[in-house]
Amino acid sequence: MDTPHAPTSYEIRLQGRLDERWAAWFDGMTVSHEPGGVTVLAGPVADQAALHGLLARLRDLGLPLVSVTPVGPAGSDEGPGR
Repeated sequence: MDTPHAPTSYEIRLQGRLDERWAAWFDGMTVSHEPGGVTVLAGPVADQAALHGLLARLRDLGLPLVSVTPVGPAGSDEGPGR
């Protein structure tokens, strides 16, 4: 059961390549790459304040944001196409 305080998993897409070593700076989110130079950060985010902090870090790196998609409660298989 989802509660207001349960972390939500997100997929954040960026234009450009971000090395996997940055995962620790992004609270352990996984870093992967798609064709066309798109980097995907995926993983749980504790709350909206944490999401805004994460987006501020990405802004500071200067990589263009492509999308931010909630994919369901952390640890679940819910979300688009799942």
